[in-house]
Amino acid sequence: MLEATTIPAPAAAAPPAGASARDLLDAVRAEQVAAQRAEANVLACAYEWAVMHPSADGTQNADDAAVFFHPAGEEPISGAGCPGVAEFSVAEFGTTLGLSTTAAKKMIGHALELAHRLPRIWSRVRSGEVPAWRARLVAEATIHASPSLTGDAAAWIDAQVAPFLTKVGQAQIERTVEQAKKLFDLAATPEPNPEDPYDGLDQDNRHVHINHRQLNPDGTVDITGSLELVDALDLDHAVRCGAEELKRLGSTDSLGGRRAKALGHIGRHQLALDLMGARGTAPAADEGRAALGEFDRRLAGTAARRLDLHLHFDAMFSPDTGLCVSPAGRLEGGQRLLLLEQVKAWMGDSHTEVRILPVIDLNTEIECETYRPSRRLERQVELRDQTCVFPWCTRPAARCDTDHVEPYDHSARAEGRDQPGPTSTSNLGALCRSHHRLKTHTAWQVTSPANGVFVWTSPHGHRYRRDRHGTEPLPPEPRPPEPRSASD
Repeated sequence: MLEATTIPAPAAAAPPAGASARDLLDAVRAEQVAAQRAEANVLACAYEWAVMHPSADGTQNADDAAVFFHPAGEEPISGAGCPGVAEFSVAEFGTTLGLSTTAAKKMIGHALELAHRLPRIWSRVRSGEVPAWRARLVAEATIHASPSLTGDAAAWIDAQVAPFLTKVGQAQIERTVEQAKKLFDLAATPEPNPEDPYDGLDQDNRHVHINHRQLNPDGTVDITGSLELVDALDLDHAVRCGAEELKRLGSTDSLGGRRAKALGHIGRHQLALDLMGARGTAPAADEGRAALGEFDRRLAGTAARRLDLHLHFDAMFSPDTGLCVSPAGRLEGGQRLLLLEQVKAWMGDSHTEVRILPVIDLNTEIECETYRPSRRLERQVELRDQTCVFPWCTRPAARCDTDHVEPYDHSARAEGRDQPGPTSTSNLGALCRSHHRLKTHTAWQVTSPANGVFVWTSPHGHRYRRDRHGTEPLPPEPRPPEPRSASD
């Protein structure tokens, strides 16, 4: 087994007041060296933690081994040949560092990959010669290479990269991984036949991607795509005609703005734009505005797909100014910032349907007699917590379980006892499935001293306060006194 020794770091102190330029540079260099060695020591501790907490049979195939979960299935946290790590041990290591469980899996996986499959790079990290973050770039590339790299392929990459690690970048690392795949016959697809111009072209590369998770400052989103030529020409024709007709009707938007609006009308109403119905000469300004209004009214009566956007804005009442709504809110689903002026502009569109849903007061206590909460109670918990309430977890609450802090007693009502774990606002919290299982099957403990506030205690006594604003470490529980021997 490889040892993960820590690197002694020299004590670094801030330069005294009035220090010279050279003293300041010397202090900066000392701080950088100390930070680099500290980062290497943390990575070494991640490896030691993994060694302390093996999976049931010590392999990645064990039922309790830590893995990455994604739509395509499960993926080990490190490459083939590395030992398995107990799933529930990762969370405590991550919370100690202020990391999510996923980020902790990455760090532990990188440490295992370096120690077992990239020993030359690992040795340079342990000696303090190269920053740990550079080594982790290589580990990330070799762990998630597709198809998976064999031990020999990883060793070849290790030998190629280790001497030049301080000089190589992400692109060079990726090229080295591709070279290893070819050298060790790991390429997943055969080389195309140069005599057949259509060989290798059967892969479907068509796509349309609307990046609605990234909202630009002006309220727009980016769209990219790849269409068949005939579809692209049809779409371009419809958008071009729509933009021209919008101009004829008096629109003062730019050409890009008119094309974008035309595309929106096509998507909203599933029809190619024929704004005039009959082509003719350009109308006068007043006639154009009237025609544009008539077109909007006509579209408003057209059957269109409905898109629900859940918007949240804070409001407060003041005796002097009345009800005040914050100028910035958020769009639910991606926690994206949204300006109130943008929403007003959307509402001004005559064919935009606006629905006001019932307001849920997050400070009101809602209680259900059944084990399963009502949809209104679930929704209140989602809005209050926003994410999973485990320390530093960022999974949206809408995709989490609604869990009882104090367990619900299914036999209490039949036996005439008070319910110790009521299905109520103050006794519920959003937990993703992974951390729900961790709470149920491990020594982690959680209490809720106030509505929406959760205090977690790890198996080793570390404590964390979690609310909708984030995670805050608390002083750990005091350790029990060591038993005194008879000779004391």
